[in-house]
Amino acid sequence: MCLHSVRKYKFKVPEGLQATERQEDKIMNENVRKRNEALAKTVIKGLQSRNMTGYYAEDKEAALRQALELIPEGSTIAMGGCSSAGEIGLIAALEAGNYHYINRSKMDARAGLMAAYDADIFLSSANAITSDGVMVNIDGNSNRVSCIAQGPKKVIFIVGINKVCADLDSAMKRARNVAAPTNAQRFDIKTPCKETGKCFDCKSPDTICCQFLITRYSRHTDRMHVILVNDTIGF
Repeated sequence: MCLHSVRKYKFKVPEGLQATERQEDKIMNENVRKRNEALAKTVIKGLQSRNMTGYYAEDKEAALRQALELIPEGSTIAMGGCSSAGEIGLIAALEAGNYHYINRSKMDARAGLMAAYDADIFLSSANAITSDGVMVNIDGNSNRVSCIAQGPKKVIFIVGINKVCADLDSAMKRARNVAAPTNAQRFDIKTPCKETGKCFDCKSPDTICCQFLITRYSRHTDRMHVILVNDTIGF
């Protein structure tokens, strides 16, 4: 039996092929951008029919600019666990600017909740949003969903385009099987979703799915504002 030595060859992609691949990637990215913008327009139309205002941000920087346009200087701002706000740089901008940002981590839990109810602005995201503008949020301590429902004068949602779902059923599934299991990883808790990555509709003492809020209409004009970001942010 003959033994043949194995040689390792480093394959070099021809420059012409590289250029073609780059061009294809550019076309693909542009097509995705166009699709996301079209989808955002559909969601915004749905929000308008529900007495809520929607905005499309082409990237995180545009989302930050839009959010700051909605927040007057001197405002009191509260937040209920919104990683999306941090991802676009909004929290850092508020802490550095002429705003009164309520940092709940430095306050007694009850005092922080009461301060949030009386805030000028409340920042949040959505665990999911339907293409016709219905938002779904799940909460454990319920401070976030309660402030969305009532209290702060204005609510600003920072929502990645990755959270848009076809209908309420798929939005609920996303909230329970994507957002909640991902959120559970942040905490020192024992829930089935943290271990398996999917919802078991559990009644664990540690469950973070105590309250479900479906926001389908705003009775108060100019209270709810949704910034749709052309990016994958939040969970």
